[in-house]
Amino acid sequence: MNGREDSVTFRTLSILAVLMSVTLAARQGPYKYPRAKQVNQVDDFFGTKIADPYRWLEDSDAPDTRAWIDAQNALTFGYLTQIPERERITARLKALWNYERYGVPSREGRWYIFTKNSGLQNQAVVYRAASLDAAPEVLIDPNTLSKDGTVALGPTAFSDDGKYMAYATSAAGSDWQEWRVREVATGQDLPDLITWSKFSGASWLKDGSGFYYSRYDAPKDGNPLQAVNKHQKVYFHAVGTPQEKDALVYERPDKPDWGFGAEVTDDGRFLLVYQTEGTENRNRVFVRDLGDPHGRIEPFLDAFDAAYAVVGNDAGTFYVLTNNGAPRYRLVAIPRADPAPANWKTLIPEAAGTDVLDAVTMVNDQFVTNWMTDAHTTVRLYSRAGERLKDLALPTVGTVSSFSGKRSHAEGFYAFTSYTYPTTVFRYDFANGTSAIFAQPAVDFDAAQFETVQVFYPSKDGTTIPMFLTSRKGLAKRGQNPTYLYGYGGFNVPVLPAFSPAMAAWLEMGGVYAVANLRGGSEYGQAWYDAGRLKHKQNVFDDFIAAAEYLVREGYTSAPKLAISGGSNGGLLVGACMTQRPDLFGAVLPAVGVMDMLRYHKFTIGWAWKSDYGDPDTKDGFDINIRYSPLHNIKPGTKYPATLVTTADHDDRVVPAHSFKFIAALQAAQAGPAPTLIRIETKAGHGAGKPTDKQIEERADIFGFLVRELKIALPASFGQE
Repeated sequence: MNGREDSVTFRTLSILAVLMSVTLAARQGPYKYPRAKQVNQVDDFFGTKIADPYRWLEDSDAPDTRAWIDAQNALTFGYLTQIPERERITARLKALWNYERYGVPSREGRWYIFTKNSGLQNQAVVYRAASLDAAPEVLIDPNTLSKDGTVALGPTAFSDDGKYMAYATSAAGSDWQEWRVREVATGQDLPDLITWSKFSGASWLKDGSGFYYSRYDAPKDGNPLQAVNKHQKVYFHAVGTPQEKDALVYERPDKPDWGFGAEVTDDGRFLLVYQTEGTENRNRVFVRDLGDPHGRIEPFLDAFDAAYAVVGNDAGTFYVLTNNGAPRYRLVAIPRADPAPANWKTLIPEAAGTDVLDAVTMVNDQFVTNWMTDAHTTVRLYSRAGERLKDLALPTVGTVSSFSGKRSHAEGFYAFTSYTYPTTVFRYDFANGTSAIFAQPAVDFDAAQFETVQVFYPSKDGTTIPMFLTSRKGLAKRGQNPTYLYGYGGFNVPVLPAFSPAMAAWLEMGGVYAVANLRGGSEYGQAWYDAGRLKHKQNVFDDFIAAAEYLVREGYTSAPKLAISGGSNGGLLVGACMTQRPDLFGAVLPAVGVMDMLRYHKFTIGWAWKSDYGDPDTKDGFDINIRYSPLHNIKPGTKYPATLVTTADHDDRVVPAHSFKFIAALQAAQAGPAPTLIRIETKAGHGAGKPTDKQIEERADIFGFLVRELKIALPASFGQE
């Protein structure tokens, strides 16, 4: 047996010790945690025995689990109600949240379409307007779809003439969607209803007769929130017909892990079918000529060797954003007739430095490009031939979150935001090359009192990591500032500057808001992503730990004043760093985290994450995952920092069992006086579409928790800004 195997075996014995001492630990310390029963469940991973006595918590609807949920919530809310500052924090959050928030408009036929939340509405409302000067009218108000605001609007798609809107809704935060069709002019729904769709948009035929979408078969085991999702298929729905009449367009029974998305090109000529496999940053593209009545879906970019996104076409020449031969992406022209790489023409080359070509849109017959430059946005315009025409002037270092418009339009819209710059929507006029404000929020927040700086620090292996720090101007660096460190680090997802009313409150509370751009994201392209996944996943945790050490070393904060936070994959990040360095943090806030790295692939879409995490059912995957899996690295007798886990009972992305099992084991192992609590939201999911009132309540609870555990004295001016 080699040293690596010895380490795993020793850790396994520690895990067994933790899990078999649940009843005793639950009655130790200052908090009387709800008793978590044990079951005799032991799994064999390549000769290593792993106990899982909390397996029963995976059934979130079982009576025992519901009783445990109720008991945990009773404990947590009993703790939270004793924090006198919580009421003051809630009031301030409501005031900061209460401002008009606009989405980026789009032109759909003769209509301008945009969303607006008046302030404290649970869901944003979709409006239509005949012109930019016309009074907007409600097209759809999701707040009327349920009494408690837990039915949220998902993706929307408009027919080319603007006559119809296909829209999806989801209930209680679930990823499952129901599609309907609404007449834009009248605001009335047609009888059309589509169910069992997930991870899908809609794309209309040019004539508006119907649209393409993706769906799964209805779950057969009776538990749609946990059943594994495979065998996605593409269908065509003709307007005015029942779903059972929808035509199956494409499926691959031989490839259950393949996912599909369908898109009609802007000219209406071609149907593009994108094929993905899990969350791998590679895909295939298939094409069908819709002008050919005998046309079939045929391979176009079929090597599955890179990421490909078609941004436009001229007849059979497609403009494709890809990282093939360019880890930081380039734009190429590819002929459909002979798509071999030798026939590609580079229009916009990969940047010479570290900039990443993040997105391309065709508006005004030009390429509008978004670039990531050290984790913030620049926007550049190029001609169709690839000539660089202009860079857009942006208000400050921040993020352009989207740019809407069509190839034939002479105007476009985009949103800009940064940490102290509330999201503002601009209209860009291509004729005169100027931007004008379309909608600027009036937020009860004095941004002039705060500043954002970007720093660069070394990680454990010497890699330079960027981090944004936002705080009140003139911050004293004596190690006493309460600091909220956030990270994600995975799935090729960048973390870019953005305004948050919640974090505005944190700044007013005297806090520092730190955001580290960890490996595993896309901030510097494919290599940055690859350096934070699979066998390199530990780099992400090292990057985050190094961020915390930098903040302490430079006097921004100290361990007792430092909180770390992250959600989903970021919840895994927080859980892993907490178990590896419990001494470094004063509080940890793992939200909807992936905590059981040996069983994450057993539920819903979890299997798709193997591209980042590997397969724990293989020896190599097990050996990697067992080393950092938060659930399996909790050690008995350890003084863990104050912990508030947040999750939701309807989360069908990262099922709540991850958080349930983690907190049960943590409560058993805790040897210190700090609380280890879980806040379980009901009728909510992974986070998308969460009602405003639930967001405010959750954030008030989190900040109240930090006030108590980090010993924060709220400034006298808090709430008076």
